[in-house]
Amino acid sequence: MLLKMPDAEVSYHADLFTQAESDDLLNALQHHIDWRQDEIKMYGKVIPLPRLTAWYGDSGKSYTYSGITMEALTWTPELLTIKHRIEPIAGIEFNSVLLNYYRSGNDSMSWHADDEPELGRNPIIGSVSFGAARFFHFKHKSLPQEKRKFELQHGSFLLMGGTTQHFWLHQIPKTAKPIAPRINLTFRVIR
Repeated sequence: MLLKMPDAEVSYHADLFTQAESDDLLNALQHHIDWRQDEIKMYGKVIPLPRLTAWYGDSGKSYTYSGITMEALTWTPELLTIKHRIEPIAGIEFNSVLLNYYRSGNDSMSWHADDEPELGRNPIIGSVSFGAARFFHFKHKSLPQEKRKFELQHGSFLLMGGTTQHFWLHQIPKTAKPIAPRINLTFRVIR
């Protein structure tokens, strides 16, 4: 399903993975990924990121964001399964993936665009979600009335391409309601 958003190319595929596949992949990712707790400096203080992260990909594909540099770990069988499922839809071969583990509603991702130089001019980001459904917010950088909110479901795939990262910010906000863990994978092409 193509989402109606100005200055963006975003599509959402709610049930790309079956319930059984999604359950199995969530379990495997929770237990077979080398999760890490990074820290960032904000307002002069060093604080832990409000989520766990991991970076996997082709050899030599490092990634830097928020002052954190990650060296790619070797693809796991589960990551390759997911990668091969989404690539025909994306029309591109991804060479890396950033994984975020949201352990509860207290874990979050603040407003940002995936616009680091190593992603190229118009990056294609393939975002796969497993676990508890969470709201994903978009807001246009220069049109304040343009906002969107989508609930990303277990086993879903959100594809962002074209000029999306130039014109839109996105986030996963905290939520006060009790919520089960969620893992999000954002597949990328590092240039």
